[in-house]
Amino acid sequence: MQISVLRIPSAVRRWSLLLLFPALAACLSLEVPSAQTKLPPGGLHVLFIGNSLTYTNDLPKTVSDIAASAGDTIRVATVARPSFAVIDHALGYSDAVDVIKSQSWDYVVLQQGPTTTMINRDTLIIATKLLNPLIRASGGRTAQLMVWPDAESPQLFPAVRASSQAASEAVGGVFIPAGDAWRAALEANPGLQLYSADRFHPSRLGTYLAALVVYERLTGRDARELTAAPEVAGTRLIAAEETVRFLQRMAHEAVGRFATN
Repeated sequence: MQISVLRIPSAVRRWSLLLLFPALAACLSLEVPSAQTKLPPGGLHVLFIGNSLTYTNDLPKTVSDIAASAGDTIRVATVARPSFAVIDHALGYSDAVDVIKSQSWDYVVLQQGPTTTMINRDTLIIATKLLNPLIRASGGRTAQLMVWPDAESPQLFPAVRASSQAASEAVGGVFIPAGDAWRAALEANPGLQLYSADRFHPSRLGTYLAALVVYERLTGRDARELTAAPEVAGTRLIAAEETVRFLQRMAHEAVGRFATN
């Protein structure tokens, strides 16, 4: 199944959360098996719903590849479109609702832009509450992926975190603190290139750090025990082993800070 890019109606565009950065040319393909394949023990089916912060560098595949490198199985599917907020998906401007209903999921990961204002936070909570009954009916849990503000606004990290946590708590969901791992990593090493050239979307290194947090949070496996030669979007990540081990530690510590739900 191929995701096409839809024109977002003006009424819905007001809900969109992303800053006005240059649009990416295409979004990820979505592959959902017609009949759910049996997983090995401990395996997970995970659906990602979001926007360009998810499909840039193919975060879902990177999570799946991290799992495979550790002998785990995470089968992923993705509904991600440029500049979409979760409410856009919930209101039917994508295939997200149909895909949630299409099979059983262990987790459905919802990703929205920074969400630093109260109106955007409230809208995220509303959208999460709309989708949560469908996710529960599929056998899964709702997870909120905390992202990051643009590179010029590090003071907004706490607001980003508060919005994701509030949406997660509203449905008894899982909070995935990828953005907090970014915050801690950048505070410890300000020169770390987690952002791409537009200063908002993730670099391959930034996607890898986010994927580490998703992997450890959903599986309970320690990211520090992973290989030092990882792949991002199916190709080898060119980074020093010291940098890879640092990111793995940052991911592990971020999960540990928010491990109560």
